[in-house]
Amino acid sequence: MAPFVTGIFFILGVFTLYQVLYDWVKSLLNVKGIKFSENLLNAWFGVLYMLIFIFSMQSSLVGQNISWEFMNFQIIALIYCAYFLNIRLPYYFFIPIVLVYMFFNNSIGYWQSWCHAITLMSTYWSFNYLRRHENHDHPFHIYIVLGIVFGALMWFFVKLKFSLSWMIFLQEWGYLVLFEMLLYSYVVMILRDSNLKMHLLDFANHDALTKTENYAAYTSEIKYLFTDSSHNKLNLSMLMFDIDHFKQVNDTYGHLAGDKVLQHVVDVVQTVIDENDSKIKLYRTGGEEFNVLFPGYDLNSTEQIVREMFGALNHTTVEYNGQTILISVSMGISQISKKDQEPADFYKRVDNNLYRSKKNGRMQITAD
Repeated sequence: MAPFVTGIFFILGVFTLYQVLYDWVKSLLNVKGIKFSENLLNAWFGVLYMLIFIFSMQSSLVGQNISWEFMNFQIIALIYCAYFLNIRLPYYFFIPIVLVYMFFNNSIGYWQSWCHAITLMSTYWSFNYLRRHENHDHPFHIYIVLGIVFGALMWFFVKLKFSLSWMIFLQEWGYLVLFEMLLYSYVVMILRDSNLKMHLLDFANHDALTKTENYAAYTSEIKYLFTDSSHNKLNLSMLMFDIDHFKQVNDTYGHLAGDKVLQHVVDVVQTVIDENDSKIKLYRTGGEEFNVLFPGYDLNSTEQIVREMFGALNHTTVEYNGQTILISVSMGISQISKKDQEPADFYKRVDNNLYRSKKNGRMQITAD
């Protein structure tokens, strides 16, 4: 098989492996409940992965007169970090990396290598700048022009250093341009597929009306939190509430009014959550029923936040078609117990507390 063809499969394999590993690390951090910045994770993981990739490839050719053979792969890795991963690498970070690489590759004593290194850094910053200011209609055209120009410069300095023929120069430069085009098409396809999956996942886990997370999202989260809390002896509390006489609201004012009430309730509760602790999560688990999970909270530590929610909801009204709709809610709350063998046991106790609130006159909180 021609080297160009094997090169294509190699490059695509390297970047596919990167995406798989990055998604795995991100999922692992999410499962562990570790907060992280995606931009920071993307930057560090991308740089480390590509450095390992570049240095490991070059180690087999150090000191040989064919040490230029993997240069196209290295340039593609550089473009991938600068343009597709959008990693902003400042000069004071970039320069030491380049110097270490030149020492590693025994090329620091060649003026051509210094010219190549300057061009390489310029390539990175140019592609990075292009990505950060990509507000034009034809990003691919500018992308490929940059690739052609900087690729030609880098291969020209390699030609001078290794006394390569013009035939090899044109061949490798042409391969690089083709690799750049294929990389662009491949990454755009992957991102489009990834965005579609994220959209479908978001749709599957969020309530279309209120935009809060739904029962499917609640089920997934409570399984993880219940297991984690039980095994590690961590606190976990759950609140369940529903809107009193919600059927009467629909029958009296219409379902559009009922929808507005639901949206208002979610806005109020989410505002209270945002002002207190972002780890607390709200879910719409039924028609007018909602669950709130408090990871790390025992029953006493939830009291202030629950009282805020209760007070805010029971002292609010919704205006609809010139009519004022009064809102009241009933609540049940409990914390995880050693007697709970599975999430359903925990859910049932909280549900029973909600039932007692409604049975005893509504617009109250029952806790145990």
